[in-house]
Amino acid sequence: MVLSVKTLRADGIETRARLKEEAQRLFALRGIDGVSVQDIVSAAEQRNNASLRYYFGNKLELARELVVDGARIVDEIRQAMLDTLEREGNLTLPSVMDALTLPLLELSERTGQATYIRMIANLQLNNRAFLREALADKWNTGYKRCFAHLAQLLPDIPEPILAQRLTLAGNIYGNAVWAAWESSKDSEDGSRFWASRYAISNVMDTLQGVLETPPSARTLALIDAQPASRKAAAAGGKRQRKA
Repeated sequence: MVLSVKTLRADGIETRARLKEEAQRLFALRGIDGVSVQDIVSAAEQRNNASLRYYFGNKLELARELVVDGARIVDEIRQAMLDTLEREGNLTLPSVMDALTLPLLELSERTGQATYIRMIANLQLNNRAFLREALADKWNTGYKRCFAHLAQLLPDIPEPILAQRLTLAGNIYGNAVWAAWESSKDSEDGSRFWASRYAISNVMDTLQGVLETPPSARTLALIDAQPASRKAAAAGGKRQRKA
């Protein structure tokens, strides 16, 4: 008896890729909740909804695969850049910011990934729990390495302020601005902002500025006022656990 092994034919591989590309584009524009299985199937010019179920199981599994596909590539590029910087002893604020940012921009230039940043920005805003679950703390090793180096390079910024700024520059501000850059490639009017040779470098300067700008006296005063209550709460929690 000959056992049959299920393999994808060339047309199946093409169909699967088409479904993924159209799903990513729609998720980028509308978010996961705003896109139906029928929307994806129709955009991919398939005949019925069974094609998506056949290749991915359901819409969320498809979205999860899209998130991981891009995250894996970005992490590989980012870690390779960091390895080089560490080996050459070239860990500076601009070089680490490059390692944090440029892999994402490189991914967006690849075939089938032209809407990845916008999809991630949408998920970060509307489906953050799903995004974290999809990444499963597995494809962000390079991201964490960047943040560790940045913390060492910015010792004068208080730890709670730097932690918040890293989230702003690496996720909230960063995702928003690079989603705008990615979107500009689809619009002649939008691309004018990015037309100059210095545009990306200038934006990266502003993200670096988010990290290194000295906190104001007002912010520092609020930091000094906040830890007291937190320490008291933590001390109370420790006493309860000992009891």
